[in-house]
Amino acid sequence: MTQFGYCVPIFAYPGSALFRTPNYAELDAVTTMRVGMQADELGFDSIWVADHLMLGKDEAILEGWTTLAALAGATKRAKLGIIHQGHFFRHPAVHAKMIATLDQIAGGRFIYFADTGTRMSEHAAYGLNFPVDVEVRMADFIEGLELQLALWRATPDAPLTFNGDYYYVKNAICTPPPFQHRRDGTPAPPIWFGEAHPLTFAACAKYGDGWNSVPVSSDELRRRLAALDAACRDIGRDPAEIERTYETQILIAPDRAALRAALNAMIALDAPASGSLNVPAQMSDEIGAFLRGETDDYPRVWADQWLIGTPDEVAARIQQYVEMGISHFLLWFMDAPRADGMRLFAEQVAPRFR
Repeated sequence: MTQFGYCVPIFAYPGSALFRTPNYAELDAVTTMRVGMQADELGFDSIWVADHLMLGKDEAILEGWTTLAALAGATKRAKLGIIHQGHFFRHPAVHAKMIATLDQIAGGRFIYFADTGTRMSEHAAYGLNFPVDVEVRMADFIEGLELQLALWRATPDAPLTFNGDYYYVKNAICTPPPFQHRRDGTPAPPIWFGEAHPLTFAACAKYGDGWNSVPVSSDELRRRLAALDAACRDIGRDPAEIERTYETQILIAPDRAALRAALNAMIALDAPASGSLNVPAQMSDEIGAFLRGETDDYPRVWADQWLIGTPDEVAARIQQYVEMGISHFLLWFMDAPRADGMRLFAEQVAPRFR
């Protein structure tokens, strides 16, 4: 069964960059929580938040783990996850305790999307370590993951002492462990990876239950999926054991006129004047022609990397991804925090894939 996740707008990035939350003029915590709860009520399979400390207009973003814990108590059925969790934001042993607690409270709804994190600037701003060398960064990250897996297996009769290159714990116990268990019976939530680096593919093949791609062209996505398959085969693992997921923007409307009007309204919003993430305005002759109504053809870069169009058009594009092996979509609804798009999708698109 194809699953659909809702990415909760925990930051506002209005305007023509069309980056994730282009229709969110000003971050408001109550509004953000409301749409997260609506996603659960509408039947979305999973709910996701970003993991950054500074992002968007006025660098205003809600902290991911705090928000997810609140959503765990405010929702009933959807799975819960943090997209590209920043490894260096939290000590892995303490993070293991956080994961185990949330998975217990949520009744086994947590997905662990493990990642090294990105954007050195926000780590530096908060005084956090973030190795420049990607191999050092990955080694630290993998050791932290191995510490977490070992800590979840520890018991009061057999506590964990771990002496690694980067981390050390002595007689540590994580009780209760995560609610969920892996194929071998050990306690742990599903573990996902992202990014397209060879070291990440190798880590996913060894430890992972899922792999996620950010928006890329169809050709690039096929290349990435093939690289994941090769990494699995290199260690004798069946690639079919890895869930393939795709994270992307979506703009859905009843017709082109409504869609064009929504885009023009977003672009008219005041974009962030400055900040740690500088995303250029998305404008070209092709995009301008569509926005002015001179053509009904969607700009190619949007059509190839995002989901954009009427319910029928969006469903057809999703089907193409499904045929490529994608079974779970993490969707940034571009009209958020309005609920029009998520409601239209839940009513007219999602049921076709159930």
